[in-house]
Amino acid sequence: MPSVTNRYDPLDAEILRDPYPVLAELREHAPVFWHAGMDSWVLTRYADSVRVLRDHETFARDPRRNGGTVPEPSLSVQTLDPPQQSPVRSLFMTALRAQDMAGVEDRARLLVGERLDQLADGGPFDVVAEIAVPLSVAVVADLLGVKPPPYEEFAAVSDVIMRSMDGGLNPALVEPGRVARQQLSDLVDSWFEASARPGLLARVQQATAPGAKPLTRLYVKNTARVMFQGGYSTMVAAIGNAVHTLLAHPGALGQMRDRALLATGVDELVRFDGPVQGTTRTAVRYCRIGGVDIVQGQKVVPLFAAANRDPAAFNRADQLVLDRTPNRHLGYGWGPHSCIGSTVAQAGLRALVTAFNGHPARLVAAGEGLRRRTATMRAFDTLPAALLS
Repeated sequence: MPSVTNRYDPLDAEILRDPYPVLAELREHAPVFWHAGMDSWVLTRYADSVRVLRDHETFARDPRRNGGTVPEPSLSVQTLDPPQQSPVRSLFMTALRAQDMAGVEDRARLLVGERLDQLADGGPFDVVAEIAVPLSVAVVADLLGVKPPPYEEFAAVSDVIMRSMDGGLNPALVEPGRVARQQLSDLVDSWFEASARPGLLARVQQATAPGAKPLTRLYVKNTARVMFQGGYSTMVAAIGNAVHTLLAHPGALGQMRDRALLATGVDELVRFDGPVQGTTRTAVRYCRIGGVDIVQGQKVVPLFAAANRDPAAFNRADQLVLDRTPNRHLGYGWGPHSCIGSTVAQAGLRALVTAFNGHPARLVAAGEGLRRRTATMRAFDTLPAALLS
């Protein structure tokens, strides 16, 4: 159905505002289609997307498996494929499980509470700048055990990196992204050289000891950078989307005072309007998906935003169902390349919802938000709100 596929421009203002009607049409009429702008096959069904994410033998994340190259700053847990990826990911996941996530969440809740006290009855404010950015920087720094960088300075660097994810649509974004990643790599190097505070970074530093292989040290440092940047950018986007959804669904926030609904509800907010819109893989051999022939070297883009609203996978897919369980959404990806910062992002969202529900002021919308013009990450540039007594 060419009219539907031609209408899908991920950077179009109307699609940025609400992509889901067009994605539903694509799922029904063109579930696997070629997108010239992305130079890729695009997948809109949940089952097809999960198949690609699971089958790393057929679909590569690492460009070197198809004869491409990867700059050193990009060699991390998110670029490598199993089995090469496995030791580094295992190291970070083991370190993550050893952290006091309850303590991280409690400190995040107190931080949000303090911000809300400052903002209450003070007129409209920007949820992104006043809550999402400081909360995300503080939470990820707390988890890693490092001193939080200045909010505005880090947000600017992160923004360049986030926009460079759309380098396939706009090659001019690639070089600024490389420079920004190097800046962040220099910051991470300074963390490794300084005395480690208690936290995740201290747990992984053993892999960068003088006796460790140089390549292993590179992977670990780059992964620390990816975890800081990825955890931060994912959380900022998730917070903006979650607040926007809660403002559009009166009563949902109050329902999550129920602790049982808090856990499932936060997960459902990510499914309903998630931060990560899709990812790219490259076929390393011929295969067929949805009746379409995909040859070696062609790129494939599973669209998480479409998959998460697939009625074949989710009952009442277009509704916010706070007690949805199970909820195997793709809001943070799936499998070995799922977002390594998803645990901390979920903790940040729980802290946010709990702080809103514990504050006497009432959260209300204060105007239309402005969506960030990015395709890979679905985020707000600004989201006006107010707290009224």
